[in-house]
Amino acid sequence: MTPFPCWSDKEVKTLRIAIAGIAALATLTACGAGQISQTADQVAAVDGVPAQTSDGNVLVRDVTIVVNDDSSAAVKFTAINDDTKMTSHSLKKVTVDGKEVTLSDTPSMERNCSIVADAAEYTDMLTEADGVCITHISTEVKNPGFAIGGHKEVEFTFDNGSIKVDAPIAGNLHEAGMNDRVVSDKMEDHKDQKH
Repeated sequence: MTPFPCWSDKEVKTLRIAIAGIAALATLTACGAGQISQTADQVAAVDGVPAQTSDGNVLVRDVTIVVNDDSSAAVKFTAINDDTKMTSHSLKKVTVDGKEVTLSDTPSMERNCSIVADAAEYTDMLTEADGVCITHISTEVKNPGFAIGGHKEVEFTFDNGSIKVDAPIAGNLHEAGMNDRVVSDKMEDHKDQKH
């Protein structure tokens, strides 16, 4: 006997299939729902770390310790004056793991102006665009053996406060096709092997 006396067996089977389909669909759509899903925690596609002073008036972006090919190191970052009171702010010093970073300049920034810093070989190639308030400075820090892929504390001291971040350590990026790999002579022993 069917649960609904006026329905035929065919109609009940169709109803059961429809209910099973709806339940399966509901289960699948629940997989991406909520705050604990793969897309709920997205971050910017920038290597470095962002932070700001406690008053929110000076921001740092893309903070990265960069190890160059010659094993020298630099701190790459952008500092931005976001003070709505139109107050000028200045960078006083930067340290990595407590050791002072050599800065080519300690400029001040007007409202909506920024400081872009990197190793001298890269900042020397940058130009100032008309009507844009950006100051380029070079940085250098003694490399005690920074491990690429690791991280160290970087502290920025500005006139209005300091910012501490746990910055990643990265190798320098090269233009595609510009970095030749050294291949060992021992590779000849494997030239006939198929992979």
